[in-house]
Amino acid sequence: MRTHWDRIRHAVGFELIALVLITLVLSQGFGFDMAKIGLLGIVFSVIATVWNYVYNLWFDKAMLKYAGHVHKSTKHRMVHALGFELCLLWLTLPIMAWWLEIGLWQALVMDIGLVIFYLIYAYVYNLTYDKVFPLPETQTA
Repeated sequence: MRTHWDRIRHAVGFELIALVLITLVLSQGFGFDMAKIGLLGIVFSVIATVWNYVYNLWFDKAMLKYAGHVHKSTKHRMVHALGFELCLLWLTLPIMAWWLEIGLWQALVMDIGLVIFYLIYAYVYNLTYDKVFPLPETQTA
């Protein structure tokens, strides 16, 4: 299993890269003020970083309990990413609508776009992270 500090490095790296990408896309693509989007992105990053840590710890413990290991197959990675994003959507949707002064429907459409981005991003980031920072037990094998 990953260490406490490895999980922190994982979560912070994930959020910093995503924050830059999302701020640029939403400010340029949708015409929102970059400062307003940036601040919203920071708030969402804090929420997502805490959730990322908790969710990954929970997911790894569940994998250990039910599969006996924490090595993720493609199926595990897809379930992992989908579960993470659906829970995050539930947490952030009302905040987005309020902050951007838009309706819940418009916020949902925007958030679904973000979910699609993050589903792909989470899969690629986690796969890359596991290759760059392999689990300690796989380094000795």
